Amino acid sequence: MTTDPERLRRWRLVLGGDSDGTGHALSEGDTGVDNVLAALYDERPKNSRSSGDRSGGLQASAPRVARWLGDIRKYFPGSVVQVMQRDAVDRLGITRMLLEPELLSAVEPDVHLVGTLLSLNNVLPEETKETARTVVRKVVTELEERLAERTRAAVRGALDRAARTQRPRGADIDWDRTVRRNLKHYSPKLKTIVPEQLFGFGRREQSVRRDVILAVDQSGSMAESVVYSGVFGAALASMRALSTKFVAFDTAVADLSDHLDDPVDVLFGTQLGGGTDINRALAYCQGLVERPEQTLLVLISDLYEGGLRDDLLRRVADLVGSGVQVVTLLALSDSGAPFYDHENAAALSELGVPAFACTPDLFPDLMAAALRREDLSRWAASETAQ
Repeated sequence: MTTDPERLRRWRLVLGGDSDGTGHALSEGDTGVDNVLAALYDERPKNSRSSGDRSGGLQASAPRVARWLGDIRKYFPGSVVQVMQRDAVDRLGITRMLLEPELLSAVEPDVHLVGTLLSLNNVLPEETKETARTVVRKVVTELEERLAERTRAAVRGALDRAARTQRPRGADIDWDRTVRRNLKHYSPKLKTIVPEQLFGFGRREQSVRRDVILAVDQSGSMAESVVYSGVFGAALASMRALSTKFVAFDTAVADLSDHLDDPVDVLFGTQLGGGTDINRALAYCQGLVERPEQTLLVLISDLYEGGLRDDLLRRVADLVGSGVQVVTLLALSDSGAPFYDHENAAALSELGVPAFACTPDLFPDLMAAALRREDLSRWAASETAQ
């Protein structure tokens, strides 16, 4: 048995209960850590020797929950706080922390919390809704700072490089490529490169060059994907070279394209937790297609179809046959390999529609590759682009 005090301390905090198992007594500071862990993870209430299901000490009152939220922020870093908050909701059903403004304002916001809030949208009290929007906006702002400009830059680059020219206008010269291709024409006398040939991008047009439709499954299992989709949809909609539509669906269809100027409005327009009718959603998206060969349709769904599977596959085949570029993302999240319908994914692959999961950090590169009409099989080969 180890006698290292630090290891004994850590084991004591992991095991919980009294100090008999390790022989290590907790300091005053560690007692506070132990108490907040016990409130959430102890299998039975404190001072009880009876067996039974897990139960914690957070249900008694809103003030107790508020104190617990403050304590975990005092003892643990933000990433751990977010995990413990999710566990409090999942293991103890502490929805009260999301239904009361004073508790919600004390929560450490993250993507998972936003997903939970959106699923509770219809039952949030009026006095809590504004606080909920503030929490959601904070997370959305952080995601936009991290992802939005990268997305616009990647997409802009893909569109600008679609038509290269050797007689570019001044503003369209690709200087990096021009210099590299003319290195052999360096003049020692002039101490500079004298390019014999200019390389550049095609003239940047102000008109819409590609149409993008995001069809987003809002069933309960897709909560994290819905949050990221809203942020990316707003980023794409801000680009003049793209015409972007955002369609959320379960067994019904909601076109939220008019709200893309504010991703928070998009997210609160979703209704997380319903069933799934992908065929119905794609039927609506099909009606939005005006220029098939210039349209990229991104279906974000785990492919568990509650509607008519044969009709779904026929509709996808029709879309592809008309010239629409269709890509399926089984998840748009950081949560790792998703659960999805493997048979439907394989059937879509046979129709020429790649199906794979994608992390938010790689989504800009994926969109750029799709808009350049590159072969996406390398993304789909591993099923998850990470």
